[in-house]
Amino acid sequence: MSQPFLKDTFEEIELLKRQKNAVILAHYYQEPDIQDVADFVGDSLELARAAQRSQADLIVFAGVHFMAEGAKILNPSRKVLLPDLRAGCSLANSCPPEAFAALRARHPDHFVVSYINCSAAIKAQSDVICTSSNAVKIIESIPPERPILFAPDRNLGAWLEKKTGRKMLLWQGACIVHETFSERKIAALQVEHPDAELIAHPECEESLLSKAQFIGSTSALLRYVVESPVNKFIVATEGGILHQMKKGAPKKTLIPAPPNQNCACNECPYMKLNTLEKLRDALRDETPEIKMTEKLRKQAELPLLKMMEWSSQIGKNA
Repeated sequence: MSQPFLKDTFEEIELLKRQKNAVILAHYYQEPDIQDVADFVGDSLELARAAQRSQADLIVFAGVHFMAEGAKILNPSRKVLLPDLRAGCSLANSCPPEAFAALRARHPDHFVVSYINCSAAIKAQSDVICTSSNAVKIIESIPPERPILFAPDRNLGAWLEKKTGRKMLLWQGACIVHETFSERKIAALQVEHPDAELIAHPECEESLLSKAQFIGSTSALLRYVVESPVNKFIVATEGGILHQMKKGAPKKTLIPAPPNQNCACNECPYMKLNTLEKLRDALRDETPEIKMTEKLRKQAELPLLKMMEWSSQIGKNA
């Protein structure tokens, strides 16, 4: 049977999805075309849940490596694809498993909470995983007498210490995007736009967070923009989220927080390695595939499932 004539890459992807019984999950930081073709767009926690719920035979994860790993951890019997295997994460890379194991060995009494933006090897060494959406509640669920080791993001960790009052041992990792915003340029924007609110992701540095009117996860920032009566925002997180913000609040003015340099440094270079064409090719060829040993997968699955169990309990008790 001959293939139907296809007008563009979007149609190719839709046809391949049907043929392969595939689902496309895309993070908010992906390019707009990928977000528009995805079956589900979300932040780390939402995508982890979507991967777990999915009934598709093939999962294409348009995000970065640790996210696709998470989908594979939760769906061992399914094939998980990442359009470009080079799509890593500066934050995940800042926490080498061997060095982290050495720190844990020096503090065996500490309960290990790892931010989901970490490799499977770090998840496997953790007691529970958290995201920026549920991190406060996860920390508050740990007995107060138990010391905590938090990894890998020092900025999120410092913000959590402030929010929860819990002093923690922090791994000194960071995201290159969230540490690149220029406070001087943002201050100038605030003078130029006094009616704009500064909203920020907690991976930003504390000096910037102290000036923000609202701090939250990627999905919380999106929800705040859509629901707030304010009509103008300076947005301090990766620029990909602006696409969903514009769709949800088309009449509002959104100003991306500027980086220190005259560059696109407020865009994650790893996220942008994925393209619509690479996504199509991944669907067609069923590669590149995320693989790991079953031993590592099982070890990394336990703290992820614990996060989901705790998050569910927290939701019921809220």
